[in-house]
Amino acid sequence: MKPVELRAAGSSADRATRGTTDRGLALLAAVVITTLLAACQSPVRLMPTPVSFRTGEIDPFKTAGPKSHSTDVPVVYVTNRGAIVETPEPIHTILPSERLRMGVAHVRIGDDTLDWETLHRLSTSDDRDERPIVKLDWLEPLVSLGPTDTVVNSPGAQAFFALVNKALAATDNNELVIYVHGSNNTMPRAAAQAAQLRHFTGRRIVVLAFVWPSAGSLLRYFTDVGNAKASVKPFARLVELLAEHTDASAIDVLAYSAGAQVVSPALALLGTSPRPGETRQQLRERLRLKHIYFAAADIDTRQFINELSKYVDIVTGVSNAANLNDSALRVAAIVHRASRIGRPDPTELDPEQSGFLLEASRSLGFDLIKVDPNAIPKLPPNSHAFWYEDPWVSSDLLGLLLLNAEPQRRGLTAQDAPQGTRYWAFPPDFDDRVMKLFSPALVPAPAQAPSESGAPAATSDQGRRAVPDSRM
Repeated sequence: MKPVELRAAGSSADRATRGTTDRGLALLAAVVITTLLAACQSPVRLMPTPVSFRTGEIDPFKTAGPKSHSTDVPVVYVTNRGAIVETPEPIHTILPSERLRMGVAHVRIGDDTLDWETLHRLSTSDDRDERPIVKLDWLEPLVSLGPTDTVVNSPGAQAFFALVNKALAATDNNELVIYVHGSNNTMPRAAAQAAQLRHFTGRRIVVLAFVWPSAGSLLRYFTDVGNAKASVKPFARLVELLAEHTDASAIDVLAYSAGAQVVSPALALLGTSPRPGETRQQLRERLRLKHIYFAAADIDTRQFINELSKYVDIVTGVSNAANLNDSALRVAAIVHRASRIGRPDPTELDPEQSGFLLEASRSLGFDLIKVDPNAIPKLPPNSHAFWYEDPWVSSDLLGLLLLNAEPQRRGLTAQDAPQGTRYWAFPPDFDDRVMKLFSPALVPAPAQAPSESGAPAATSDQGRRAVPDSRM
């Protein structure tokens, strides 16, 4: 928001006054951001159980198999952080690099005293016990791929993608989810959040953490902004590598907060960089991008809308979950002097952008999801971390990723904004609605009668095609 000018420009005194004011505002903004988001510095704890799993009637882990019944939740990772040491235990910097470093992040929920039975109980009930800490134990690097290196000529890259494919083969739908963290982040924190996501999908989806070089400090927010920009091309390259070298039936992306500053422009880059002679449909089929979910996205509203127009036709759908009371994004809007799409101000859009937003929300697969603290029980009014801190919102996200359900099937209700844009809201009975969605999908069917050969008839759970790698 631009301050109102009350003085005539020109004099040195005026310039000095404005300089002092700007520095004061910047300092105030830094203090406010630190106060609002200080919780981000705390350890990652197991997120509240999604409301769809809280009664125990629906167990997402039923089909995971006994090898997944562990407090260890490894996830694959790719980072464009620079590195001082590559192996055996990498030491990363906060400097962006053109290299893609790939491997396995070994994450554990709780300490040595936590067993699977306790973790399972905590993950399928509304248990009030303190949530265990989710922490990165160690990184297992597999390859460092330079900007001109090819997978064909890199045994390490081939091993990495073979590992991903083996993990995909053990899932129900062969889909891969990329998690892109926000600012004020570290490698351990990003890996832990990615592991949480994998855990609450019932260990049934392969999750890859893209760890861009956040400085890990709220006071270095603008360093993160610059590093996010430097991570756009590496992320776009990663998507193309995954599309080319994995068997993923689809690639989903969850971008949280400033992760949107990486994902949105990268998707726009992919949307405007087809191969020679490639049609839009062929580009869509090659990349296999499915659900793109932005949670509390910290990116300029106008920039986001412009970029959305460049890729919305090559993905299955785009969701934007926004809390209009988000304190962190309120401060970000002041700092950037522009609203963020996670807390948008539609009046900033020009007529062309407004027209596109209207069309996108009604016919192009762009779902605006209103995360309203007045409608969602116990949601903190100023919540920025709602995708993992709120059981209703996390259930809605899992309904999308696990069941590929459109908003209405997930229990949301359609609403119209004054300018005609459609958005989706959480109704008072959302918890009952989402339970009905998950029940037939995840509650195991009764055992079938033996076949004529005497063996039980095959079920979808018995039809798994491969045993997952022990690291995944």
